[in-house]
Amino acid sequence: MLSVVIPTLNAAALLPYCLQRLDGADEIIIVDGGSRDETIAIAEAAGARVIVAPKGRGSQLRAGGEAARGDWLLFLHADTLLEPGWLEAAEAHAQRTTCPACFRFRLDDRSWQARMVERGARLRAALLGLPYGDQGLLVSRTHYRNMGGYRALPLMEDVDLVRRLGRVRTLPVDAITSAERWRRDGWFSRSARNLACLSMYMVGVPTERIARFYG
Repeated sequence: MLSVVIPTLNAAALLPYCLQRLDGADEIIIVDGGSRDETIAIAEAAGARVIVAPKGRGSQLRAGGEAARGDWLLFLHADTLLEPGWLEAAEAHAQRTTCPACFRFRLDDRSWQARMVERGARLRAALLGLPYGDQGLLVSRTHYRNMGGYRALPLMEDVDLVRRLGRVRTLPVDAITSAERWRRDGWFSRSARNLACLSMYMVGVPTERIARFYG
């Protein structure tokens, strides 16, 4: 049984497209942090199970992980679209191993800057073993709970968990993420800020301070 857990906050514009790609999942859990738009109505109309948790991706993901009933859990962001074939790849992976997995990072932008960001993400994952949450995270419930699950952090909750989980394999299917943050903030500026946040985390800067810097 596969449970998909999606944290949301005013995600009505993007959530329908994310949910449309999840045919075949046994359970979809939307963990809402206090949306004021149509997010909850959209989730319920799609047949998802909706729970409410304190605002913050870390606390929302933790609540979703605790509520999930699946043998395998897929944590996914509302602005990420999984390419066709994701379910087959996830099922094949689960049959072979108990190792966690993620998908290939891709942005919904045709520019050369987007390709550079994607290469940087692949390099980070290969050299540091640190895929981010926008690649999705597929993990067995047993392993997830043995490692303590997500912590209620304001930022870097994905890096925190992945470092405890150990090796994460990349499945040969794209997870397409919205490039809106890069287009809004500037490709170089957003990438540099993300790298600075990771660097601060790795040297022990409190996540509350990193979250304020992230913006």
